[in-house]
Amino acid sequence: MNLFSIAIRNLLYRKLPTALTMLSMALGVALVVIVLTISGVVEKTFERTSNVGYNLIVGAKGNSIQLTFNTVFFLSQPVENISYSYYMEYMPGDDRQKEFQRIGGILKEPERSGLYAARMKNGFAIPLCMGDYIGSFRCIGTTPDYFRLLKHGDMNDLDYRFSQGRNFVDYSDEHGYFEAVIGSQVAAGMKLKVGDEIFASHGAAGGTAHDQAFRIVGVLAPTGTPNDRGAFVNIEGFYLLEGHIAPDRDAASGIEKKGTIVAPERESALSKVRLPIEKREVTAILIKSEGPRAIGLQKDVNKTQFAQAISPISEIAGLLGLFIQPIKWALLALTSMVCLVSAISILVSIYNSMSERKRDIAVMRALGASRDHVTLIILVESVLIALGGGVIGWIAGHAVGPLANAWTESATGVRIQFFNVNSALEPWIVPGLILIGTLAGIIPAMSAYRTSVAKSL
Repeated sequence: MNLFSIAIRNLLYRKLPTALTMLSMALGVALVVIVLTISGVVEKTFERTSNVGYNLIVGAKGNSIQLTFNTVFFLSQPVENISYSYYMEYMPGDDRQKEFQRIGGILKEPERSGLYAARMKNGFAIPLCMGDYIGSFRCIGTTPDYFRLLKHGDMNDLDYRFSQGRNFVDYSDEHGYFEAVIGSQVAAGMKLKVGDEIFASHGAAGGTAHDQAFRIVGVLAPTGTPNDRGAFVNIEGFYLLEGHIAPDRDAASGIEKKGTIVAPERESALSKVRLPIEKREVTAILIKSEGPRAIGLQKDVNKTQFAQAISPISEIAGLLGLFIQPIKWALLALTSMVCLVSAISILVSIYNSMSERKRDIAVMRALGASRDHVTLIILVESVLIALGGGVIGWIAGHAVGPLANAWTESATGVRIQFFNVNSALEPWIVPGLILIGTLAGIIPAMSAYRTSVAKSL
């Protein structure tokens, strides 16, 4: 009979202690796998979010992390606003002139190209207005280009699709300026569909709702990005809401003049009257520019006193390194402690059985088994307990992912497969278990090695 057969028979003889010890090891390994799975999903979500379809965000001077959280993730609060005329500085002469004629108002030298137009070749600039909520979800005022020009996906090559309806338009004869597109989570969370009306709450979730409704004309298919949690409204309608007119500011200090925020006059929801340029502000501008031009553009913008340009990819990578990775290693350390405790339980379980097994060991020795053979049997038992519990824990840990797909796929867009290896650390689990089992079996094995045949018989 070989060593493995003897070791397995010994384990089966002590079924309950063996099962409980394997269970503790299974728990530790399952926790390690779950931590690696969760961190893998988070990292993949961050990586997917960083493929936002633009390479710069322009906003008011302030905290770059706050600008990233607000613009990319729809979290935090807007830093400040910048004027709409500054957004037009990214337009070439013809587009700038057309925008002036379309909107109207006061604009110096509308026929010239914008200051940054030369760096925008083959690129685009999309304005965002933020600050309101639809229920608990962020309301984002933007243009139809948001879903026409931006892409998403791991390779940033997927067009936005609509599970219901269509993209909103600048103006429609049916709804005027008040059309909206909502993300998949907004639709599911608020039980909304195409044709329903939504009312933006001014300033905060649960705040006073505006009296003008937006008609939902499209529901986004799930993307696994923060856009699933956004309610996107036509920027023209956003400007016409109560309190969204830009205040007059002192030219020298930029301080708002008192009493200058008034509601724009409108005849009805179908009115074609637009808010003039000088009464508009934007929260951020999404910029796509070619590589070398983007670097130069970022430097030029950051030289100004009131605006900043940040790279969302760099900021998200910084967030990943600053917060996610340390949390991942901290959780791995905690779960590894559980595995260490399980190793101690293996040691205790086998060591406590040694007093009962001294006669068996002595009989084996008397029948010709060497000290080394007896020692190896104990070590094999310890490794089998560690590996057996580890396999059970690995299966249990990986089973949690597919079971949680109903929530994680809708929340992150990442589908977890059972056999996915979620980290470069996971292949080291088996060698780690063999090492743990070996170390846990050393003391009981030494006890077996020193067992006296004469005394035990």
